[in-house]
Amino acid sequence: MPNPHIEIIDSQILSDQWYVLKKITFRQEDRHGHWHTVSREAYDRGNGAVILLYHKAKKTVVLTRQFRMPTYLNGNDSGMLIEACAGLLDHDEPEDCIRKETEEETGFVVREVRKIFEAYMSPGSVTEVLHFFVAEYDDAMKKTQGGGLARDHELIEVLEIPFDQSLGMIASGEIRDAKTILLLQYAALNNLFENDK
Repeated sequence: MPNPHIEIIDSQILSDQWYVLKKITFRQEDRHGHWHTVSREAYDRGNGAVILLYHKAKKTVVLTRQFRMPTYLNGNDSGMLIEACAGLLDHDEPEDCIRKETEEETGFVVREVRKIFEAYMSPGSVTEVLHFFVAEYDDAMKKTQGGGLARDHELIEVLEIPFDQSLGMIASGEIRDAKTILLLQYAALNNLFENDK
């Protein structure tokens, strides 16, 4: 149901070079019944999916490391970021997307994935909803080296890290990616590495 306190007046495309950046002008009613005209910019890159691969017996997780230009521009000296495997839906269902991304980026072929929640990651400026998944992996699921798609200029390093170490890497600042931190904390809070009773 549309918000009765919001009325969109104008939508203007500022850029569509990579994804779509729009300037939205709207009227907003405040709590006193007064209407005000406001403009905001919104970046539409589509929705995405992210997954934490975890190995119960080895107590490890699979993460990736790659260059991220926005972090480089904002003080990340190397521009390299450690992340959980993720990708944009591109018209796929979230489950299909994350299976495909997992194989492309990590080389692991997983069939059983479990959705745990979805979240807006930067709601002040980006429209994206991210679907969060977890899946168990084992060494037999490793079919390729992974590393991403050459045609997309992806240079992705695959990392297998002890789970306890990955939690420490949040505290040390080695892991600074929000979606990855959320998944690792979910794993800790929900005892993913405990044996089923």
